[in-house]
Amino acid sequence: MNAIIFSAIWAVIMMFGGILLKKPSAIKILAITGLLVVLAVNLCETYNGPLFHINTYGMLDVGRFGLFFNTIALVSCLFFVALSGKDITNVGRYPAEYFALIFFIMSGVAVASSFGSLLMLFLGIEIISIPLYILAGSDKVNLKSNEASLKYFLMGAFSTGIMLMGIALIYGATGSFSIDKVDAGRESLTPLLTAGMILLLISMAFKVSAAPFHFWTPDVYDGSPTVFTSFMATIVKAAAFIAFLRLFERSFGGLRSEWQLLVAITTAATLVIGNITAVFQQSVKRLLAYSSIAQAGFMLFAVFALNDYAKEGLILYAVAYSLATIGIFAVLTRMKDYTIDGFNGLAKTQPVLAAVTAICLFSLAGIPLTAGFFAKYYMLVAAVKTGTYFWLVILAIVCAAVSVYYYLRVVQAMYFRDGDAQVTEANGGFKALLIVLAGLIILFGVWPQYLLNYLYF
Repeated sequence: MNAIIFSAIWAVIMMFGGILLKKPSAIKILAITGLLVVLAVNLCETYNGPLFHINTYGMLDVGRFGLFFNTIALVSCLFFVALSGKDITNVGRYPAEYFALIFFIMSGVAVASSFGSLLMLFLGIEIISIPLYILAGSDKVNLKSNEASLKYFLMGAFSTGIMLMGIALIYGATGSFSIDKVDAGRESLTPLLTAGMILLLISMAFKVSAAPFHFWTPDVYDGSPTVFTSFMATIVKAAAFIAFLRLFERSFGGLRSEWQLLVAITTAATLVIGNITAVFQQSVKRLLAYSSIAQAGFMLFAVFALNDYAKEGLILYAVAYSLATIGIFAVLTRMKDYTIDGFNGLAKTQPVLAAVTAICLFSLAGIPLTAGFFAKYYMLVAAVKTGTYFWLVILAIVCAAVSVYYYLRVVQAMYFRDGDAQVTEANGGFKALLIVLAGLIILFGVWPQYLLNYLYF
């Protein structure tokens, strides 16, 4: 609750701050200050209770899992702003408004992690999505950015319509919007409830870019300003998965056998399509777009399994994937050439940037001693614990092996090819933050319990 209120308040402060503050550096400092404030009040609510006691009549159900994810999202956003704040101010003429939209999105993230009603799920997803349509098209002079914004808006509006229809059908079947009353006392699905569940599954698959509803992702990620692609591919995607998990755990958990095959097929298609198409990409930005689809396939295991390993794995995945992708995009925004050949010889000219990029890529590939390894491990264990569809685990392992190939193509270009990679200014503070980020990836890859213990204590 604290994060929702204070994120929205600071978004308004950022808008008025744009009138008073003219220096981009001052706007960035104001945004970092706001994130620290929101993080502080969220931690206060986690351990001491909310500052404001508001009766939401079951519309919001704030729990430890949601609060912990809010902390992860806010820390990831802090890294994002600290590393890429300068790039945000360079996108257009209204940097304060861009930061304001990011704070509105963080408010929506807090709603999506704590909704207790299907109506609040809808509001949370829309509070996240609508500012993203604007950020995707913020580079007005770039036709690809305008195209990305339009595609994102049309696909988002279409999936929102499907979600609303699904919610309406579920309300017709149960007489309630409460996520706890959907399958309460039910032993089988009714036709009306089945239709509503399938429509919600489709709409959430759109939001997390799961196949076969992924087709908007490559064009939107590629056309949006790189700095905002980093944000929508990490914090936003993780928040959508938290909402996805919460919805199916609380609303359809007792009817798992009825829909598990659908989720298994969606997971398999996402893994195969994301990894196979990533192999053929020459642009690192587009490679990461298809990679994000493949990563969504692994995160779907949390929805498929719905057990303790799944929840812990999704938390680890949110951390590993967000930190690694934010790190790679922070380096990518400094590159003048986004192709794989543009990274040729980077290790010789910028050894720190190359080393951090390699660690981030290893984490995305699931190489041991990085956080991505345990994230994938927990997801696979969660699937094995269900005792069903073991073929899906085998497919995921094969796809993980395929992903190593295209991630190592970038590492090979940096370390084993001759070239003169062109990089814009990367000062000492920027490199220091990247080193801290890489250190966290390794820390959680060696001792994941340092992170997971906070889920329970």
